[in-house]
Amino acid sequence: MTDEPFVYWFEKLEQRHLSNLNFSEVRRGVQALSSLYVERRNRRLTGGSALEGAGKRAAFAMFYGALHFLIVREIVRGLKARIPRGCSIVDLGCGTGVAGAAWALESHPKSKIIGVDRSPWVLEESKWTYKTLGLNGTVRPANVAEFHLPAKAAVIAAYTINELDDSARSRFHDEFIKIAERGAPVLVIEPIARRLTPWWNEWDRDWGKAGGREDEWRFRIDLPERLALMDRAAGLDHRELTARSLWLGAL
Repeated sequence: MTDEPFVYWFEKLEQRHLSNLNFSEVRRGVQALSSLYVERRNRRLTGGSALEGAGKRAAFAMFYGALHFLIVREIVRGLKARIPRGCSIVDLGCGTGVAGAAWALESHPKSKIIGVDRSPWVLEESKWTYKTLGLNGTVRPANVAEFHLPAKAAVIAAYTINELDDSARSRFHDEFIKIAERGAPVLVIEPIARRLTPWWNEWDRDWGKAGGREDEWRFRIDLPERLALMDRAAGLDHRELTARSLWLGAL
């Protein structure tokens, strides 16, 4: 797999969001979202003030969406995370659809993707992502904490589980292991800083008992020129991308 799908998607994404905005407006959106990420301890931002205004929405899609696409892609490559034939992908808290899309492109492009989120705007962005990349994707408007997973579907939860309350997180902990036992893989991704996810050690322990693995990732990636320029202009530095993952293959 080459970088071409990502490059093509990112170029189309620029055209989509810069048709009515200039670079400075998006840069300010990136800076505003960056401040909110810090305030919320690096959690996902898919609602409320985070997506108010075209500048923030463009920043969320073009900047953070693109970075998350690259992070997921590299993790999937590193894990050789395969999706069984005939297995759909559920992208929990899908945002703009990049996590499920990146996994499908790297493993099984014909897989059906189901993006789950409660924000109408991000669901529209997800549908656009799937269509632009030629993927078989659909969306489900739902509160992730209340969503019940299909009996046999691969699951990716990128920057999502930490957003949930203890009860919902506990439910998914158990459901994920059952899904793997039924023959479908599960991939959980969160920020690399352990202090941000106090529940991680328990999950890591139980993942290990179930035959899964935990990894910390650091990737040196040449960002697309416009993305790198936006990164520098916003006073950020994402020449190295980092994340942690929990991977549970089909048991």
